[in-house]
Amino acid sequence: MTSARHPAQDLPRPRLYLVTPAAADAQKLKFDLLAALDSADIAAVLLRLPETDERSKINYIKALAPTVQNADAALLVDGHPGLVARGGADGAHLTGLAAFQAAVDTLKPDRIAGSGGLESRHDAMVAAESGADYVMFGDTARPSVEAVVERVSWWASVFEVPCVAFATSIDEIEPLVRAGADFIAIGDAVFADSRGIAHAVADAASRLSATEPAA
Repeated sequence: MTSARHPAQDLPRPRLYLVTPAAADAQKLKFDLLAALDSADIAAVLLRLPETDERSKINYIKALAPTVQNADAALLVDGHPGLVARGGADGAHLTGLAAFQAAVDTLKPDRIAGSGGLESRHDAMVAAESGADYVMFGDTARPSVEAVVERVSWWASVFEVPCVAFATSIDEIEPLVRAGADFIAIGDAVFADSRGIAHAVADAASRLSATEPAA
């Protein structure tokens, strides 16, 4: 895990990782996801669940999983690792090291286990050593983009476990790509874009393809 990465020219291009709005109407979200998935290459969608009962949460996942998976993207559930298999999702994103460590063994090896909300470099290293399929930076208690760039650059220069960098705007994509992120997560910045989700996601994807990772 601690071996250095290959030079930038040997790495695959970073990909988009969509984060859905909280408490979105399932039918509207389905149409938004169809438009987004049709407009760009998207690796994964992180589904934020509504605050409701367990059965409703499972039905919410089931209603949206085929839309994402039929486009060859992974559907991850934000928290709630116990609902992943029951809803037909591909994995879960766990916020905080303690939540990740409590859930990772219930997800691996058949499901994806992602780790975010990592408060320190040490937490990120422990998550990776505990089996995280990726670590995410910039997703909670959002620091400046410069701080996220610094953390991503450090990670990319040392570790092979993939890194997801959270962009709060489309303009943040380019510095995060240059820092060496494997995936760029983006949420409200595209879902709430006045140009429409398809246009916004296509714009975000164009920033990925136009920016070279740091060597």
